[in-house]
Amino acid sequence: MPRGPRLDSPGTLHHVIVRGMERSPIVSDDFDRDDFVSQMGRLSKATGTAVYAWSLMTNHAHILLKSGTEGLSSFMRKLLTGYAIRYNLKHHRHGYLFQNRYKSIVCQEELYFQQLVGYIHLNPYRAGLVHSLKTLDSYPWCGHAVIMKHFANDWQDRDYVLRYFGLKEGLARKAYRLFLEDVSRLGKQPDLTGGGLIRSLGGWSEVKTMRKRGEQQLGDARILGDGVFVKEMLDQADDNVKCQLSALDKKGRAVAEMQKKCAAKQISIDLLQSGCRQGELSRLRREVAVTLVREYGLSMAETARLIGISTSGVAEIVRRVVPTV
Repeated sequence: MPRGPRLDSPGTLHHVIVRGMERSPIVSDDFDRDDFVSQMGRLSKATGTAVYAWSLMTNHAHILLKSGTEGLSSFMRKLLTGYAIRYNLKHHRHGYLFQNRYKSIVCQEELYFQQLVGYIHLNPYRAGLVHSLKTLDSYPWCGHAVIMKHFANDWQDRDYVLRYFGLKEGLARKAYRLFLEDVSRLGKQPDLTGGGLIRSLGGWSEVKTMRKRGEQQLGDARILGDGVFVKEMLDQADDNVKCQLSALDKKGRAVAEMQKKCAAKQISIDLLQSGCRQGELSRLRREVAVTLVREYGLSMAETARLIGISTSGVAEIVRRVVPTV
């Protein structure tokens, strides 16, 4: 059965899974690991690809990223081809190193971002490469150590991740660490390694229950999200002739809209971002949050930065005003 085309446009959130050919190793030593990670970092900066979470295992790798202007395919081709050539030369081998088609799953950010970060960063612990979360905190071949500030790099967007857990660095990092402890007790979470309606709704039994009630939602194996999100992504894929706003242009228009709404209420941007919960400010903040997310397509973390609240706060606003199906 032929495989469907990839779904991608700049700013799309993907969970990418790369596997070695016939489950063979893709790294043989720490020099290989450093080469793979360094190449990922260089390309992230060069292409504007935002990397939020990653883990490099022995025979596979996980990456949570948001594609840049060149798209996912260009980023992954440069990453895997360049690395494979160097690996083969170094180890005097020939042939393919990676499975010829990496797996990429388009993800609904507001529902799955935190879960995916936790799932990906716990991979070394679940696979036995480290034997405790304390050891994972300083494990160099996983993005978790960067979040925990044991390592620093200038290409992994740790601030974006931490905004999902709080506004202040220290408190957000503690909340993230506690979240990881909770997630570590959940097992392998196979629903996060695939997409489609069955996984998104929590299993086949839930799908059957919905069908008995006469309810229907759309599903697609390339997408991890609810039926509304799946339809939106497929509609975008079917309309490739539409012009895409650049991420910078989109954000600029969103900021202009926020300024317009503030001016209409005679409220300054600084006051909107102050965190004050005065009635009129809270109402305006809710209105701006919904507009930026739903009409301008900004992520919840970007919206949170613009209006001065946490990402979870934005998510709660959006869920209350426009509940997901």
